[in-house]
Amino acid sequence: MYAALRPLLFTLPPEFAHKLALAALRGFGALPGSAAPSGSGVELLGLTFPNRIGLAAGLDKDATATAGLGKLGFGFVEVGTVTPRPQPGNPKPRLFRLQEDRALINRMGFNSAGADVVAKNLRRMRDCIDVPVGVNIGKNRDTELTDAVDDYRTCLATLYEVADYVVVNLSSPNTPGLRDLQAADAACTLVAELAVERQRLSVQYPDKQPVPPLFVKIAPDLAAADLEATVSGALRAGADGIVATNTTVARPASLYSKRAAQAGGLSGQPLFAIALDAVRRTRAVVGQGPVVVGVGGISRRQDAEAMFDAGADLVQFYSALVFEGPALVRRLAGGS
Repeated sequence: MYAALRPLLFTLPPEFAHKLALAALRGFGALPGSAAPSGSGVELLGLTFPNRIGLAAGLDKDATATAGLGKLGFGFVEVGTVTPRPQPGNPKPRLFRLQEDRALINRMGFNSAGADVVAKNLRRMRDCIDVPVGVNIGKNRDTELTDAVDDYRTCLATLYEVADYVVVNLSSPNTPGLRDLQAADAACTLVAELAVERQRLSVQYPDKQPVPPLFVKIAPDLAAADLEATVSGALRAGADGIVATNTTVARPASLYSKRAAQAGGLSGQPLFAIALDAVRRTRAVVGQGPVVVGVGGISRRQDAEAMFDAGADLVQFYSALVFEGPALVRRLAGGS
């Protein structure tokens, strides 16, 4: 069915088509019953994942369609990026399809309804969701970098009760200066502060079990030495795992689309090789203990298997949904 609808959807502006998709998913989520995810389950960090294929952050920013997404067959769903206060994000247009390359470029800029709204949305539908839900958190655009930890702390405190895990987004290229927080010293300081806050919240909410794991999401554009320093520093400071990777500001020479010149983060198939290499390097740094989530350009079962072989415990995708439709979820999840 999606193959028949896609040409029509692709005549619409990408962000409008995105809103239509979210509306359809909200309706799907409101239907009675649930769909059991395919694949094999795995236990990680006290959480049970029905399969190892998840939805990456960016599609359901405000947790309005999480119940519907949970019914598509994902083993876990990540919402966000969520900022402490509502903000509109960057001016439109800010989302672009590169059809020839099966890729997207976005410069959304953390458009968010705010942490309070997302917490309310997740609390309302939580009983309808049978898979772990992660929350990806960030800072407001007008918050100075010196005060960024306060934004992340606020998000963690507001969303703690409704999040199964939390991802600290330090790597979006679309909020000015954000990637400076990815430097080893800055990342270590921020994660250490959040680890202390998480400990405080675990005492305040003793019935919340397990305590939500903390992940740090890194950029695919880090040099080898910087990746090693950031990843190892974040883990020493209290992170439980790494999400590799975010979108890239690089533009591979293989791109065909004229839209490739648009500013923003590139996702989709052209990112795969870069993300795969980052996952491999991340696993080499962290060893066998910490959890690594591989994300970037996955669109086939072979891509997911390559990520697992490179050291990922879990994988996520998003852009391929735009080009392949929701049936892709179960194709990727089979046997995972």
